[in-house]
Amino acid sequence: MKNFAAVLSFLAVFFAATATSRAKEVVIVTSFPKELFETYKKAFEAKNPGIKVTINSKPTPAGVTYIRETRAKPEADIFWVSSPDAFQTLKTDGLLDKYQPPREITAKIPAKIGTFPIHDPDGTFFGFAVSGYGLMWNRNYLQAHRLQPPKEWTDLANAKYHGHLVISAPSRSGTTHITIEVILQAYGWDKGWALLLEAGGNMGAVTERSFGVPEAVISGQYGIGIVIDFFGLSAIASGHPVDFAYPSLTSIVPANVAIIKSAPNLENARAFVNYLLSEPGQMVLFSPEIGRLPVIPDLYAKGPKNYPNPFTMKLGGVEFNNRLSSGRRDVVNSLYDHIITFRHRELKDAWGAIYRAEEAITKGKGQDLSQARSLVAEARKLAAQVPINDKRASDKEVTGAFKAKSGLRAQLETEWERFATAHYAKARELANKASSLAR
Repeated sequence: MKNFAAVLSFLAVFFAATATSRAKEVVIVTSFPKELFETYKKAFEAKNPGIKVTINSKPTPAGVTYIRETRAKPEADIFWVSSPDAFQTLKTDGLLDKYQPPREITAKIPAKIGTFPIHDPDGTFFGFAVSGYGLMWNRNYLQAHRLQPPKEWTDLANAKYHGHLVISAPSRSGTTHITIEVILQAYGWDKGWALLLEAGGNMGAVTERSFGVPEAVISGQYGIGIVIDFFGLSAIASGHPVDFAYPSLTSIVPANVAIIKSAPNLENARAFVNYLLSEPGQMVLFSPEIGRLPVIPDLYAKGPKNYPNPFTMKLGGVEFNNRLSSGRRDVVNSLYDHIITFRHRELKDAWGAIYRAEEAITKGKGQDLSQARSLVAEARKLAAQVPINDKRASDKEVTGAFKAKSGLRAQLETEWERFATAHYAKARELANKASSLAR
């Protein structure tokens, strides 16, 4: 009996110690760069002695998948990324917990930025920063290549930028996915994809992570990157020779934080959300290594000189449809991969051949320029076509198939690959023939 009592006493102490250990932790799934989460980790731990912040760094799409896969027994407490439609997706899946932060914390935060709610009205996710999407460029690079800075998304389809651009794959980056959706919603499905395909052909590279884009621009590997604003703002604040601009057609939306359903460290998770939304937590966003936009308008008076204030600037132009983006998220990401990311070399070669043919026609030495122009027009049409329409891309049968591996998904992805390969090869062939006729 004494031995049995000793075992029980040991187990009681062990489980109590385990519970205490768990109570001193908050586990965060985030796609943010190390500079951001390490700064917040240090600041939060200083404000909350005894609570350890554990970071599980994942790209946004991988983070969504991880939370879905661990839903039976969640291992993380917080989901913390920029992409608002990722939160809408998890909310629809029933994977986020409802919470109401204290009124004294949220009172100074407006209900909306433009027409977009800063916090989810149902209390499942909260905007802790405001984000815009745009263009970042290296001044020295553009000067060396005699290029002018781009101002609009449509500028990315200009032949002069061929090989000078860089973007991350939307399937690997939630912020890039939002950028792709902004363009699709700004110009419509067909025109939007035509722009994305020509811009894709102008890319020097498609990176695996979003922070690979600013790194490539800062280092001068490429001249122009498609980025979320804080990459540009933090690089400028750090003294790099770069600039950033918001196109006239863009969206200004919140970057969010949410508590995961059945979070193992619920009270610590709530404390972290409260800190992000509080004035001390918001002031951290002005740090040069972070360079993000607070959701409390009054704080901009305390921020760095000439810091962009989205609450007073005329930004936007696109009323972002979060439900539309969330509903077709997996389809759009896969489509981009199969017609741009995975077929980048063929796409780039096709557009390169088209640009050379157009240059040859401009010089006009050939005898049959009308036929050459007709061939180039057909080549452009082939290189700018998308293999699925917007109605089909949002169809429940299709969107459901892309939430998991399925026969329909495999069939569609194979069709898209074949479509892209055939179209780009034919476009290159026609453009090369046009070049020969024009010389």
